[in-house]
Amino acid sequence: MARDTLRDIKEIRRRIGYPPPMTHDDAKTTLLARRAELTRNLLRIEDRLDDPVTKDWEDAATEREDDEMLEALGTVEQAELARIDAALGRIAKGTYGTCVKCGDPIREKRLMLLPETPFCAKCAA
Repeated sequence: MARDTLRDIKEIRRRIGYPPPMTHDDAKTTLLARRAELTRNLLRIEDRLDDPVTKDWEDAATEREDDEMLEALGTVEQAELARIDAALGRIAKGTYGTCVKCGDPIREKRLMLLPETPFCAKCAA
C-alpha cells in the first residue's frame, strides 16, 4: 500500500514538473556562476599575497600566518575550479550526468547538490 502511494506521489510530481528537472543548461549556468565566483576569489587572494611585507617583525609573522591560510584556501578553490572545468567539459562532450567510473547515471538530486561531481554516489563512497 505505501509503495503504491509513493508511486502515485512521484507520478503526480512528474506530471506537474515538481521539482523541475535540471537540464544541462541549468547545470552549465550554475557551474559558470560558481566558476566566476572562484576566479574573483582567487584574484583577491593573489592580490593579497602580493602585498608588501611589513618591516615590523611581529606584524610580519602574523601576516605570514594569514598568507599561509590564504594559500591553503587558494589551493582548495583551485581544485574546485578544476572540477568545474572538468564538468563543463563533460557537458560539452555530452557525458555530463554519467559516472566516469562505472558509466551509470548520476542521480539528479546528487547533481543538484554537487553539480561538478563526476561520480555517482556508489562510486564516490
